[in-house]
Amino acid sequence: MLPFPIDAVPPLNGVRVLDAARVLAGPFCGQLLADLGADVIKLERPGAGDDTRGWGPPYVPGFNDLSAYFLSCNRGKRSLTLDIGSPDGSDIFHRLLAKCDVLIENFRTDSAEKLGLAPDALLARHPKLIACSISGFGRTGPMRDSPGYDFAIQALSGLMNITGPPDGPPYKVGVALADILTGLYASNAILAALHARSRTGHGYAIDLALTDCALAAQVNVAQAYLTSGKVPQRQGNAHLQIVPYQLFATLDGWLVLNVGNDGQWRAFCTAAGATELGTDARFATNRQRVEFRAELVPKVEALMKQLPTAEWETRLADANVPHAVVRTYADTFADAQTLARGMKVTVRDPAGNPVDLIGNPVHLHGAPGAEPTMPPRLGEQTASVLGELLGLDAEEVGALKAKGVV
Repeated sequence: MLPFPIDAVPPLNGVRVLDAARVLAGPFCGQLLADLGADVIKLERPGAGDDTRGWGPPYVPGFNDLSAYFLSCNRGKRSLTLDIGSPDGSDIFHRLLAKCDVLIENFRTDSAEKLGLAPDALLARHPKLIACSISGFGRTGPMRDSPGYDFAIQALSGLMNITGPPDGPPYKVGVALADILTGLYASNAILAALHARSRTGHGYAIDLALTDCALAAQVNVAQAYLTSGKVPQRQGNAHLQIVPYQLFATLDGWLVLNVGNDGQWRAFCTAAGATELGTDARFATNRQRVEFRAELVPKVEALMKQLPTAEWETRLADANVPHAVVRTYADTFADAQTLARGMKVTVRDPAGNPVDLIGNPVHLHGAPGAEPTMPPRLGEQTASVLGELLGLDAEEVGALKAKGVV
């Protein structure tokens, strides 16, 4: 018997979320809440749906509205199509909100105000609602009405300027990191607001900007500028403040070396058969290794090229020196650790065929996670959601569909 009780349901069981956002940041936030047990209703445009449904290939075979992009951030949701710009659609939207705890939206500021969905208006009408607004630049400031795209945000936030080879052009990160970071910040803020509401009884408006989140997430590198007044130079696959902490070529491949402290530095030198380097006073501390980076890194590069990757893995593991081989997705998703952590899950598409999805990284002791389910087809649950929450029968839903409202 375990020393603590086990809940019968996931931690957000009973919380209902209306996910009216599209593309990535908002939908990713909604997926995180669904993974924790919330009932997440994805609101989409009739006939079109979320833009990412068509961002492919690849697609689930036989389903051109289930792209890999869409699959990555919409598992565990129910899809409802609704034209909130129409009078009937607006009425249904607010009736649904009255049944929900959380709204996630990424309307442009001017569009939200035109629809009467600005935070003050929303909370006046739904005083217990947690309304989370996600936009490129937030609801204040001179760029409040400007659209925000991840690539542009990476450029404007300074992230690209610190990414890429030292002598090459600025690089973007390989995924839409500003969107993902914003989704994480959003879910964190929503959980905090839900907790606060349980104490105060009233709702909250959350205003999140991709630019703010991308800047805040640059942590030590951005702080280095604020502390020194000097713009950090791009380090490529090296670290601004730790040496040697970077990618190195081996005799037959590539390996990341993560020497995080002075003891690990000496252990590396011993494992490399270069004890004299470990006792060299110029490189004794990390501060000195950073200052003498230009002298030290070529010495380490020469050492690393002497042995094949497999030999380095054995030596470094025996010496407890942190390191990693650069993997492909094929390597990663076949890895025993990845599989043991449930980071690849299999669900069934509408035809009953297996579809692999990225797993939920949150592991709770004392409560189950939500069972992963296939991301929905466009409008798949429209009739059932409207019937369940608003009491609309098939004839009423059919009439709304004929008018283009759903």
